[in-house]
Amino acid sequence: MTDHISAQQFRESDGVQDWRVLSEGACCLFRGSFAASTRFVAAIGERIGIDDHHPDIDVRRDGVTVRLITITGDYFGMSQADVELARRISALARDHGLLADPSGVQTLLVVPGAPRIAEIVPFWRAVLGYEPRGDSPEEDLVDPLDRGPAFWFEQMAAPRPDGGGAIHLAIWVPYEQAEARVAAGLAAGGRLVRDDHAPAWWTLADAAGNEADIATTHSRD
Repeated sequence: MTDHISAQQFRESDGVQDWRVLSEGACCLFRGSFAASTRFVAAIGERIGIDDHHPDIDVRRDGVTVRLITITGDYFGMSQADVELARRISALARDHGLLADPSGVQTLLVVPGAPRIAEIVPFWRAVLGYEPRGDSPEEDLVDPLDRGPAFWFEQMAAPRPDGGGAIHLAIWVPYEQAEARVAAGLAAGGRLVRDDHAPAWWTLADAAGNEADIATTHSRD
């Protein structure tokens, strides 16, 4: 592609004042009732040409969050196509009486740290079911379904003095997938910390001590 732009270039473009560029693209929350939000989303699909470059849309009871980002095999960022789509979506939101609220958006980036990140990336890829990000496959993992937070792996100069892990996450999965996910994590270099609460959760750890619970709703009150 030839229309890649920086986050600053997106921000400085005309007609995108509703949007904020975060770690996972440009986002805006358009506030309105659930009924108005669903009509707005339907209109995006019907009136805006999105077949080749579609937004990510999350409808909740108090509005619609829309995310725009350009992702190709070797690029993960903003483009001129995002600018043009942002303008059209904002105009459509105004037509439907939805109010833009840039303060209502955020994205999450999880940062595990280790002295040798190559030792822990396979573990996290296995337990999360993620895949390497196209433009930075050695240090970033992303959800292939584009729902969960991204992971960026930070190179540490040395382990923590107490030997403890840098993070601990709970990865909730359907019960029928849990044991396979545990097995995949162990096969990818992880270790079992405890399983006395299984099948509610199993706690695994990577080579640097970061922990992950493979969690289900089974055996819980």
